[in-house]
Amino acid sequence: ETLQRIVSTLVNKNDEIHNFIDMLNHTISNVQVNSSNAISELDEEFDGLYSVLHEMKGSMANTIQQEEARKIQALQDQLSQCSRALESSEELLELAVQSLDIKNPAELLEAARQIKDSVTVASAFRLSLKPKVSDSMTHMMVDFALEKRMLQAVKFLPVPKAPEIDVAACLVADNCITISWRMPEEDSRIDHFVLEYRKTNFDGLPRLKGEQRWELVDYIKATQYTLSGLKFDTKYMNLRVQACNKAVAGEYSDPVTLETKAFLFSLDSTSSHLNLKVEDTYVEWDPTGGKGQEKIKGKENKNRSNTASPKRSTNSPRASARGGRDRFAGESYTVLGDTAVESGQHYWEVRAQKDCKSYSVGVTYRNPGKFDQLGKTNSSWCIHINNWLQTTFSAKHNNKAKTLDIPVPDRIGVYCDFDGGQLSFYNASSKALLHTFRAKFTQPLLPGFMIWCGGLTVSTGLQVPSAVKSLQKSENGLSGSTSSLNN
Repeated sequence: ETLQRIVSTLVNKNDEIHNFIDMLNHTISNVQVNSSNAISELDEEFDGLYSVLHEMKGSMANTIQQEEARKIQALQDQLSQCSRALESSEELLELAVQSLDIKNPAELLEAARQIKDSVTVASAFRLSLKPKVSDSMTHMMVDFALEKRMLQAVKFLPVPKAPEIDVAACLVADNCITISWRMPEEDSRIDHFVLEYRKTNFDGLPRLKGEQRWELVDYIKATQYTLSGLKFDTKYMNLRVQACNKAVAGEYSDPVTLETKAFLFSLDSTSSHLNLKVEDTYVEWDPTGGKGQEKIKGKENKNRSNTASPKRSTNSPRASARGGRDRFAGESYTVLGDTAVESGQHYWEVRAQKDCKSYSVGVTYRNPGKFDQLGKTNSSWCIHINNWLQTTFSAKHNNKAKTLDIPVPDRIGVYCDFDGGQLSFYNASSKALLHTFRAKFTQPLLPGFMIWCGGLTVSTGLQVPSAVKSLQKSENGLSGSTSSLNN
Protein backbone atom coordinates (compact mmCIF):
# COMPACT_ATOMS: atom_id res chain seq x y z
CA GLU A 1 0.00 0.00 0.00
CA THR A 2 2.87 2.31 0.84
CA LEU A 3 4.56 1.54 -2.45
CA GLN A 4 1.27 2.10 -4.28
CA ARG A 5 0.91 5.52 -2.64
CA ILE A 6 4.49 6.42 -3.57
CA VAL A 7 3.97 5.32 -7.18
CA SER A 8 0.67 7.21 -7.34
CA THR A 9 2.35 10.33 -5.97
CA LEU A 10 5.16 9.97 -8.49
CA VAL A 11 2.69 9.57 -11.35
CA ASN A 12 0.86 12.71 -10.24
CA LYS A 13 4.13 14.58 -9.97
CA ASN A 14 5.11 13.42 -13.46
CA ASP A 15 1.78 14.67 -14.78
CA GLU A 16 2.36 18.00 -13.06
CA ILE A 17 5.84 18.27 -14.59
CA HIS A 18 4.50 17.38 -18.05
CA ASN A 19 1.81 20.03 -17.71
CA PHE A 20 4.37 22.54 -16.47
CA ILE A 21 6.67 21.75 -19.42
CA ASP A 22 3.75 22.27 -21.80
CA MET A 23 2.98 25.57 -20.08
CA LEU A 24 6.63 26.65 -20.36
CA ASN A 25 6.74 25.76 -24.06
CA HIS A 26 3.49 27.63 -24.58
CA THR A 27 4.89 30.61 -22.67
CA ILE A 28 8.09 30.53 -24.78
CA SER A 29 5.96 30.54 -27.92
CA ASN A 30 3.90 33.44 -26.59
CA VAL A 31 7.06 35.38 -25.69
CA GLN A 32 8.34 34.93 -29.24
CA VAL A 33 5.04 35.98 -30.77
CA ASN A 34 4.61 38.94 -28.44
CA SER A 35 8.24 40.00 -29.00
CA SER A 36 7.71 39.88 -32.75
CA ASN A 37 4.53 41.93 -32.34
CA ALA A 38 6.37 44.46 -30.19
CA ILE A 39 9.11 44.81 -32.82
CA SER A 40 6.48 45.26 -35.52
CA GLU A 41 4.79 47.96 -33.47
CA LEU A 42 8.20 49.56 -32.86
CA ASP A 43 8.86 49.56 -36.62
CA GLU A 44 5.48 51.18 -37.18
CA GLU A 45 6.24 53.89 -34.62
CA PHE A 46 9.66 54.62 -36.16
CA ASP A 47 8.22 54.51 -39.67
CA GLY A 48 5.66 57.04 -38.51
CA LEU A 49 8.43 59.19 -37.06
CA TYR A 50 10.46 58.90 -40.30
CA SER A 51 7.35 59.86 -42.24
CA VAL A 52 6.84 62.94 -40.10
CA LEU A 53 10.51 63.94 -40.47
CA HIS A 54 10.41 63.34 -44.21
CA GLU A 55 7.27 65.46 -44.51
CA MET A 56 8.85 68.21 -42.40
CA LYS A 57 12.02 68.07 -44.52
CA GLY A 58 10.03 68.46 -47.73
CA SER A 59 8.05 71.37 -46.32
CA MET A 60 11.13 73.19 -45.04
CA ALA A 61 13.09 72.55 -48.28
CA ASN A 62 10.16 73.99 -50.23
CA THR A 63 10.30 77.10 -48.02
CA ILE A 64 14.03 77.50 -48.76
CA GLN A 65 13.39 77.15 -52.49
CA GLN A 66 10.66 79.79 -52.32
CA GLU A 67 13.04 82.14 -50.52
CA GLU A 68 15.72 81.46 -53.14
CA ALA A 69 13.31 82.24 -55.99
CA ARG A 70 12.17 85.46 -54.28
CA LYS A 71 15.71 86.70 -53.81
CA ILE A 72 16.84 85.79 -57.34
CA GLN A 73 13.79 87.52 -58.81
CA ALA A 74 14.53 90.67 -56.82
CA LEU A 75 18.19 90.68 -57.91
CA GLN A 76 17.30 90.02 -61.55
CA ASP A 77 14.83 92.93 -61.52
CA GLN A 78 17.59 95.16 -60.10
CA LEU A 79 20.05 93.85 -62.71
CA SER A 80 17.64 94.69 -65.54
CA GLN A 81 17.20 98.23 -64.22
CA CYS A 82 20.98 98.69 -64.06
CA SER A 83 21.46 97.37 -67.62
CA ARG A 84 18.89 99.82 -69.01
CA ALA A 85 20.42 102.72 -67.07
CA LEU A 86 23.91 101.82 -68.31
CA GLU A 87 22.75 101.66 -71.91
CA SER A 88 21.15 105.11 -71.63
CA SER A 89 24.26 106.52 -69.96
CA GLU A 90 26.54 105.19 -72.73
CA GLU A 91 24.35 106.82 -75.40
CA LEU A 92 24.62 110.16 -73.62
CA LEU A 93 28.37 109.75 -73.31
CA GLU A 94 28.74 109.10 -77.02
CA LEU A 95 26.58 112.13 -77.79
CA ALA A 96 28.77 114.28 -75.58
CA VAL A 97 31.95 113.12 -77.33
CA GLN A 98 30.44 113.95 -80.69
CA SER A 99 29.44 117.42 -79.44
CA LEU A 100 33.04 118.24 -78.67
CA ASP A 101 33.81 118.23 -82.41
CA ILE A 102 31.28 121.02 -83.18
CA LYS A 103 33.13 124.22 -84.29
CA ASN A 104 30.18 126.58 -84.40
CA PRO A 105 29.86 128.18 -80.97
CA ALA A 106 26.08 128.55 -81.20
CA GLU A 107 25.60 124.90 -82.21
CA LEU A 108 28.04 123.78 -79.52
CA LEU A 109 26.11 125.75 -76.89
CA GLU A 110 22.78 124.20 -77.98
CA ALA A 111 24.25 120.68 -77.98
CA ALA A 112 25.77 121.23 -74.53
CA ARG A 113 22.39 122.43 -73.19
CA GLN A 114 20.65 119.26 -74.51
CA ILE A 115 23.32 117.00 -73.01
CA LYS A 116 22.98 118.77 -69.67
CA ASP A 117 19.19 118.32 -69.66
CA SER A 118 19.49 114.64 -70.59
CA VAL A 119 22.06 113.94 -67.90
CA THR A 120 19.89 115.63 -65.29
CA VAL A 121 17.02 113.19 -65.89
CA ALA A 122 19.17 110.13 -66.63
CA SER A 123 18.09 106.97 -64.71
CA ALA A 124 21.69 106.16 -63.92
CA PHE A 125 21.70 108.87 -61.27
CA ARG A 126 18.55 107.45 -59.56
CA LEU A 127 19.79 103.92 -59.17
CA SER A 128 20.68 102.39 -55.76
CA LEU A 129 23.96 100.64 -56.25
CA LYS A 130 23.27 98.24 -53.36
CA PRO A 131 21.65 94.81 -53.74
CA LYS A 132 18.02 94.80 -52.60
CA VAL A 133 18.42 91.38 -50.91
CA SER A 134 21.27 89.58 -49.21
CA ASP A 135 22.77 86.37 -50.47
CA SER A 136 22.72 84.96 -46.93
CA MET A 137 20.42 81.98 -46.25
CA THR A 138 21.47 81.34 -42.66
CA HIS A 139 18.02 82.34 -41.36
CA MET A 140 16.65 79.22 -43.04
CA MET A 141 18.86 76.88 -41.03
CA VAL A 142 17.51 74.54 -38.28
CA ASP A 143 18.99 73.24 -35.06
CA PHE A 144 17.85 69.77 -34.02
CA ALA A 145 20.06 69.58 -30.94
CA LEU A 146 17.09 69.66 -28.55
CA GLU A 147 15.09 67.24 -30.65
CA LYS A 148 18.07 64.89 -30.82
CA ARG A 149 18.34 64.88 -27.06
CA MET A 150 14.61 64.24 -26.81
CA LEU A 151 14.82 61.36 -29.27
CA GLN A 152 17.81 59.94 -27.45
CA ALA A 153 15.73 60.04 -24.26
CA VAL A 154 12.87 58.04 -25.81
CA LYS A 155 12.18 54.91 -23.78
CA PHE A 156 9.46 52.30 -23.59
CA LEU A 157 6.18 53.62 -22.16
CA PRO A 158 6.11 53.24 -18.36
CA VAL A 159 3.16 51.64 -16.58
CA PRO A 160 0.94 54.43 -15.18
CA LYS A 161 0.76 54.76 -11.45
CA ALA A 162 -2.47 53.99 -9.64
CA PRO A 163 -4.83 56.99 -9.28
CA GLU A 164 -5.89 58.19 -5.84
CA ILE A 165 -9.64 58.58 -5.21
CA ASP A 166 -10.51 61.81 -3.41
CA VAL A 167 -13.21 60.57 -1.04
CA ALA A 168 -13.91 64.09 0.27
CA ALA A 169 -14.80 65.24 -3.25
CA CYS A 170 -17.12 62.28 -3.94
CA LEU A 171 -20.86 62.92 -3.76
CA VAL A 172 -23.82 60.55 -3.42
CA ALA A 173 -27.18 62.22 -4.11
CA ASP A 174 -30.42 61.77 -6.08
CA ASN A 175 -29.52 58.30 -7.38
CA CYS A 176 -26.21 59.61 -8.72
CA ILE A 177 -22.63 59.07 -7.59
CA THR A 178 -19.95 61.58 -8.55
CA ILE A 179 -16.47 60.17 -8.02
CA SER A 180 -13.30 62.25 -8.24
CA TRP A 181 -9.66 61.17 -8.37
CA ARG A 182 -6.14 62.48 -9.03
CA MET A 183 -2.78 61.09 -10.12
CA PRO A 184 -0.05 60.86 -7.46
CA GLU A 185 2.23 62.71 -9.88
CA GLU A 186 1.67 64.45 -13.20
CA ASP A 187 1.79 62.13 -16.20
CA SER A 188 1.29 63.71 -19.63
CA ARG A 189 1.14 60.30 -21.30
CA ILE A 190 -2.17 59.30 -19.69
CA ASP A 191 -4.70 58.74 -22.46
CA HIS A 192 -7.82 57.84 -20.47
CA PHE A 193 -9.16 56.32 -17.26
CA VAL A 194 -11.26 53.24 -16.52
CA LEU A 195 -13.83 53.23 -13.70
CA GLU A 196 -15.21 50.06 -12.17
CA TYR A 197 -18.02 49.85 -9.64
CA ARG A 198 -20.27 47.29 -8.02
CA LYS A 199 -23.00 47.25 -5.42
CA THR A 200 -22.45 45.60 -2.06
CA ASN A 201 -24.06 45.26 1.35
CA PHE A 202 -20.70 45.41 3.13
CA ASP A 203 -18.80 48.43 4.37
CA GLY A 204 -15.04 48.67 3.95
CA LEU A 205 -12.81 46.92 1.43
CA PRO A 206 -14.29 44.57 -1.22
CA ARG A 207 -14.68 40.96 -0.19
CA LEU A 208 -13.48 37.96 -2.15
CA LYS A 209 -16.71 36.00 -1.93
CA GLY A 210 -20.36 36.88 -2.27
CA GLU A 211 -19.81 40.07 -4.26
CA GLN A 212 -21.41 41.15 -7.50
CA ARG A 213 -19.26 41.48 -10.59
CA TRP A 214 -17.60 44.78 -11.43
CA GLU A 215 -19.36 47.09 -13.90
CA LEU A 216 -16.99 49.02 -16.20
CA VAL A 217 -16.97 52.54 -17.64
CA ASP A 218 -14.14 52.97 -20.17
CA TYR A 219 -12.41 55.87 -21.95
CA ILE A 220 -13.01 58.58 -19.34
CA LYS A 221 -10.92 61.62 -20.29
CA ALA A 222 -11.49 63.73 -17.15
CA THR A 223 -10.55 62.98 -13.53
CA GLN A 224 -14.18 62.98 -12.45
CA TYR A 225 -17.22 60.97 -13.49
CA THR A 226 -20.90 60.86 -12.50
CA LEU A 227 -22.80 57.57 -12.46
CA SER A 228 -26.46 58.47 -12.93
CA GLY A 229 -29.74 56.58 -13.07
CA LEU A 230 -28.72 54.20 -10.27
CA LYS A 231 -31.16 52.48 -7.96
CA PHE A 232 -29.80 52.28 -4.43
CA ASP A 233 -31.06 48.80 -3.56
CA THR A 234 -27.91 48.00 -1.56
CA LYS A 235 -26.22 49.86 1.29
CA TYR A 236 -22.85 50.56 -0.32
CA MET A 237 -20.96 50.72 -3.58
CA ASN A 238 -17.32 49.78 -4.25
CA LEU A 239 -15.44 51.94 -6.76
CA ARG A 240 -11.93 51.84 -8.21
CA VAL A 241 -10.08 53.61 -11.03
CA GLN A 242 -7.09 52.81 -13.24
CA ALA A 243 -5.09 55.02 -15.60
CA CYS A 244 -4.19 53.94 -19.14
CA ASN A 245 -1.67 55.24 -21.65
CA LYS A 246 -1.44 54.24 -25.30
CA ALA A 247 0.16 50.90 -24.53
CA VAL A 248 -0.74 49.64 -21.09
CA ALA A 249 -3.13 50.03 -18.17
CA GLY A 250 -1.78 50.66 -14.69
CA GLU A 251 -2.79 49.26 -11.35
CA TYR A 252 -6.22 50.01 -9.93
CA SER A 253 -6.54 52.61 -7.22
CA ASP A 254 -7.26 51.48 -3.70
CA PRO A 255 -11.00 50.76 -3.81
CA VAL A 256 -13.33 52.99 -1.83
CA THR A 257 -16.74 52.14 -0.45
CA LEU A 258 -19.41 54.85 -0.53
CA GLU A 259 -22.64 54.53 1.43
CA THR A 260 -25.68 54.45 -0.84
CA LYS A 261 -28.30 53.32 1.63
CA ALA A 262 -31.70 54.71 0.68
CA PHE A 263 -35.33 53.94 1.45
CA LEU A 264 -36.79 51.66 -1.19
CA PHE A 265 -40.40 50.47 -1.20
CA SER A 266 -43.35 49.56 -3.41
CA LEU A 267 -47.04 50.16 -2.94
CA ASP A 268 -48.70 47.26 -1.13
CA SER A 269 -51.68 46.20 -3.25
CA THR A 270 -52.99 44.09 -0.35
CA SER A 271 -53.41 47.28 1.68
CA SER A 272 -55.26 49.28 -0.96
CA HIS A 273 -58.88 50.33 -1.27
CA LEU A 274 -60.92 48.37 -3.82
CA ASN A 275 -61.29 51.53 -5.90
CA LEU A 276 -57.52 51.76 -6.38
CA LYS A 277 -55.48 49.97 -9.03
CA VAL A 278 -51.92 49.43 -7.74
CA GLU A 279 -48.85 48.51 -9.81
CA ASP A 280 -45.52 48.57 -7.95
CA THR A 281 -44.93 52.34 -7.56
CA TYR A 282 -48.07 53.59 -9.33
CA VAL A 283 -51.62 53.89 -7.99
CA GLU A 284 -54.66 54.95 -9.99
CA TRP A 285 -58.29 55.62 -9.17
CA ASP A 286 -60.48 52.83 -10.50
CA PRO A 287 -64.19 53.79 -10.58
CA THR A 288 -65.20 50.18 -11.30
CA GLY A 289 -64.41 49.33 -7.70
CA GLY A 290 -61.85 46.66 -8.64
CA LYS A 291 -64.25 44.55 -10.71
CA GLY A 292 -62.26 42.57 -13.22
CA GLN A 293 -59.13 43.07 -11.16
CA GLU A 294 -59.88 40.63 -8.35
CA LYS A 295 -58.64 37.55 -10.14
CA ILE A 296 -55.49 39.31 -11.28
CA LYS A 297 -54.80 40.78 -7.85
CA GLY A 298 -55.53 37.45 -6.20
CA LYS A 299 -53.02 35.76 -8.46
CA GLU A 300 -50.43 38.46 -7.80
CA ASN A 301 -50.94 38.21 -4.05
CA LYS A 302 -50.60 34.47 -4.15
CA ASN A 303 -47.35 34.70 -6.06
CA ARG A 304 -45.99 37.48 -3.85
CA SER A 305 -46.75 35.48 -0.71
CA ASN A 306 -44.52 32.64 -1.91
CA THR A 307 -41.76 34.48 -3.77
CA ALA A 308 -39.95 37.65 -2.75
CA SER A 309 -39.90 40.39 -5.36
CA PRO A 310 -36.46 40.62 -7.00
CA LYS A 311 -36.70 44.41 -6.76
CA ARG A 312 -37.03 44.38 -2.96
CA SER A 313 -34.11 44.55 -0.58
CA THR A 314 -34.17 41.49 1.69
CA ASN A 315 -32.81 43.63 4.53
CA SER A 316 -35.75 46.06 4.53
CA PRO A 317 -38.24 45.73 7.43
CA ARG A 318 -41.69 44.73 6.22
CA ALA A 319 -45.05 45.93 7.36
CA SER A 320 -46.44 43.20 9.55
CA ALA A 321 -49.94 44.07 8.39
CA ARG A 322 -49.20 43.06 4.79
CA GLY A 323 -51.86 40.65 3.61
CA GLY A 324 -53.12 40.23 7.16
CA ARG A 325 -56.05 42.67 7.39
CA ASP A 326 -59.03 43.94 5.40
CA ARG A 327 -58.58 46.59 2.72
CA PHE A 328 -59.50 50.20 3.32
CA ALA A 329 -63.16 50.87 2.77
CA GLY A 330 -65.67 53.70 2.54
CA GLU A 331 -64.07 56.98 1.48
CA SER A 332 -60.61 56.01 2.71
CA TYR A 333 -59.15 55.62 -0.78
CA THR A 334 -55.75 54.73 0.65
CA VAL A 335 -52.77 52.52 -0.18
CA LEU A 336 -49.67 52.01 1.99
CA GLY A 337 -46.06 51.29 1.26
CA ASP A 338 -44.80 47.74 1.82
CA THR A 339 -41.73 48.74 3.88
CA ALA A 340 -41.74 50.48 7.24
CA VAL A 341 -39.45 53.29 8.41
CA GLU A 342 -38.00 52.31 11.79
CA SER A 343 -34.92 54.55 11.95
CA GLY A 344 -32.70 56.92 9.98
CA GLN A 345 -33.34 59.68 7.46
CA HIS A 346 -35.19 58.86 4.23
CA TYR A 347 -36.53 60.67 1.18
CA TRP A 348 -39.00 59.82 -1.59
CA GLU A 349 -40.99 61.78 -4.17
CA VAL A 350 -44.54 61.72 -5.51
CA ARG A 351 -45.92 63.03 -8.80
CA ALA A 352 -49.68 63.43 -9.35
CA GLN A 353 -51.45 63.38 -12.69
CA LYS A 354 -52.74 66.79 -13.80
CA ASP A 355 -56.38 65.64 -13.75
CA CYS A 356 -56.13 64.35 -10.18
CA LYS A 357 -59.07 65.72 -8.16
CA SER A 358 -57.90 64.92 -4.66
CA TYR A 359 -54.88 63.24 -3.11
CA SER A 360 -52.84 63.05 0.10
CA VAL A 361 -49.18 62.18 0.70
CA GLY A 362 -47.85 61.29 4.13
CA VAL A 363 -47.05 58.59 6.69
CA THR A 364 -49.00 56.56 9.21
CA TYR A 365 -48.40 54.07 12.00
CA ARG A 366 -49.08 50.45 11.18
CA ASN A 367 -52.63 49.05 11.23
CA PRO A 368 -54.72 52.19 10.69
CA GLY A 369 -58.46 51.69 10.91
CA LYS A 370 -60.42 50.39 7.97
CA PHE A 371 -62.18 53.73 7.47
CA ASP A 372 -59.36 56.00 8.66
CA GLN A 373 -58.15 58.75 6.35
CA LEU A 374 -54.63 60.19 6.32
CA GLY A 375 -54.27 63.20 8.60
CA LYS A 376 -57.59 62.62 10.40
CA THR A 377 -56.06 60.50 13.17
CA ASN A 378 -53.34 61.16 15.75
CA SER A 379 -51.24 58.42 14.15
CA SER A 380 -50.97 59.86 10.62
CA TRP A 381 -49.47 63.00 9.05
CA CYS A 382 -49.92 64.26 5.50
CA ILE A 383 -50.36 67.15 3.13
CA HIS A 384 -53.58 67.18 1.16
CA ILE A 385 -54.38 68.67 -2.26
CA ASN A 386 -57.99 69.15 -3.35
CA ASN A 387 -58.55 70.24 -6.96
CA TRP A 388 -62.33 69.86 -6.87
CA LEU A 389 -64.03 73.15 -7.90
CA GLN A 390 -61.11 75.17 -6.51
CA THR A 391 -57.63 74.18 -5.40
CA THR A 392 -56.89 73.91 -1.69
CA PHE A 393 -53.52 72.94 -0.20
CA SER A 394 -53.21 71.99 3.46
CA ALA A 395 -51.21 70.05 6.06
CA LYS A 396 -53.24 67.61 8.17
CA HIS A 397 -52.74 65.74 11.45
CA ASN A 398 -55.13 64.55 14.18
CA ASN A 399 -58.12 65.88 12.19
CA LYS A 400 -56.68 69.41 12.17
CA ALA A 401 -55.74 71.21 8.96
CA LYS A 402 -53.42 74.11 8.30
CA THR A 403 -53.86 75.90 4.97
CA LEU A 404 -50.64 76.26 2.95
CA ASP A 405 -50.79 79.51 1.00
CA ILE A 406 -48.27 78.44 -1.65
CA PRO A 407 -48.56 77.00 -5.18
CA VAL A 408 -48.96 73.23 -5.46
CA PRO A 409 -45.77 71.75 -7.00
CA ASP A 410 -45.73 69.17 -9.79
CA ARG A 411 -43.68 66.81 -7.61
CA ILE A 412 -43.66 66.56 -3.83
CA GLY A 413 -40.60 65.38 -1.90
CA VAL A 414 -41.08 63.66 1.46
CA TYR A 415 -38.25 63.76 4.02
CA CYS A 416 -38.62 61.60 7.12
CA ASP A 417 -36.14 61.82 9.99
CA PHE A 418 -37.48 59.06 12.25
CA ASP A 419 -34.96 59.44 15.06
CA GLY A 420 -35.14 63.24 14.94
CA GLY A 421 -38.94 63.24 15.00
CA GLN A 422 -39.34 65.27 11.82
CA LEU A 423 -41.48 64.91 8.70
CA SER A 424 -40.97 67.56 5.99
CA PHE A 425 -42.51 68.09 2.58
CA TYR A 426 -40.70 69.85 -0.27
CA ASN A 427 -41.18 71.10 -3.78
CA ALA A 428 -39.18 68.29 -5.38
CA SER A 429 -38.05 70.50 -8.28
CA SER A 430 -36.89 73.60 -6.40
CA LYS A 431 -36.35 71.87 -3.00
CA ALA A 432 -38.34 74.69 -1.38
CA LEU A 433 -39.82 73.70 2.00
CA LEU A 434 -43.62 73.28 1.99
CA HIS A 435 -44.33 72.20 5.57
CA THR A 436 -42.73 70.44 8.55
CA PHE A 437 -44.31 68.25 11.23
CA ARG A 438 -42.42 67.52 14.45
CA ALA A 439 -43.38 64.54 16.59
CA LYS A 440 -41.83 61.82 18.71
CA PHE A 441 -42.52 58.75 16.59
CA THR A 442 -43.25 55.78 18.87
CA GLN A 443 -43.98 53.17 16.18
CA PRO A 444 -42.63 52.31 12.71
CA LEU A 445 -44.03 54.52 9.95
CA LEU A 446 -45.52 53.38 6.66
CA PRO A 447 -45.67 55.72 3.62
CA GLY A 448 -49.32 56.43 2.91
CA PHE A 449 -51.16 57.76 -0.14
CA MET A 450 -54.79 58.73 -0.77
CA ILE A 451 -56.07 59.24 -4.31
CA TRP A 452 -59.44 60.11 -5.83
CA CYS A 453 -59.90 60.56 -9.60
CA GLY A 454 -56.42 60.39 -11.09
CA GLY A 455 -53.12 58.69 -10.37
CA LEU A 456 -49.90 59.00 -8.35
CA THR A 457 -46.39 57.86 -9.22
CA VAL A 458 -43.92 57.26 -6.38
CA SER A 459 -40.11 57.48 -6.82
CA THR A 460 -38.18 55.58 -4.13
CA GLY A 461 -34.58 54.61 -3.51
CA LEU A 462 -33.55 58.28 -3.52
CA GLN A 463 -30.75 59.75 -1.47
CA VAL A 464 -31.59 62.78 0.62
CA PRO A 465 -30.74 65.71 -1.74
CA SER A 466 -27.97 68.01 -0.53
CA ALA A 467 -30.32 71.00 -0.83
CA VAL A 468 -32.75 69.31 1.57
CA LYS A 469 -29.92 68.58 4.03
CA SER A 470 -28.91 72.24 3.94
CA LEU A 471 -32.49 73.35 4.57
CA GLN A 472 -32.78 70.93 7.47
CA LYS A 473 -29.66 72.38 9.10
CA SER A 474 -30.89 75.94 8.69
CA GLU A 475 -34.40 75.04 9.85
CA ASN A 476 -33.13 73.23 12.93
CA GLY A 477 -31.17 76.36 13.82
CA LEU A 478 -34.32 78.55 13.82
CA SER A 479 -36.53 78.94 16.83
CA GLY A 480 -40.29 78.73 16.56
CA SER A 481 -40.26 76.53 13.48
CA THR A 482 -42.40 73.78 15.02
CA SER A 483 -45.75 73.23 13.34
CA SER A 484 -48.94 73.97 15.20
CA LEU A 485 -50.24 70.52 14.15
CA ASN A 486 -47.52 68.58 15.98
CA ASN A 487 -48.08 66.14 18.81
